[in-house]
Amino acid sequence: MKNQRLNAIREVLSNSLVANQDELRRKLRRRGIEVTQATLSRDIHELRLSKGPGGYALPNGHRSTDAAAEEENDSPPSVSAVMDSFGMRVRQAMNQVVVGTVMGGAQPVAAAVDYEEWPEVLGTIAGDDTVLIICPDTRRASEVEARIRTMLES
Repeated sequence: MKNQRLNAIREVLSNSLVANQDELRRKLRRRGIEVTQATLSRDIHELRLSKGPGGYALPNGHRSTDAAAEEENDSPPSVSAVMDSFGMRVRQAMNQVVVGTVMGGAQPVAAAVDYEEWPEVLGTIAGDDTVLIICPDTRRASEVEARIRTMLES
């Protein structure tokens, strides 16, 4: 189990930016790995991870080419990347989709959805930990909810 957990940490850090332990713990939980803060601290120490302004990095400093390209081209992160970092749950309510995020995560999620200009989305409203996505009808709201749910489950 420990080796599986350490490999999952390496994979997460290779594919995405991780700012703090809580975010790393959430990403592991989405992969079916429950871990305490104390165990995660020991794993971080054992893997000799470094933490800089961009978050945690593997000892060799490698990140995926997608993450490196994202940092270099200065474009905002994709909805998928933002959902991976901040998203917690999603639910449809008629022609609206409600996305629950970590505290302070609603603004980046709404901005990413706005930036990608999904044709099914009329607009977004962000609070502190909740995003309201407004769609023209229930069918399109269902499509948006399914797309976001897929992102949260991956």
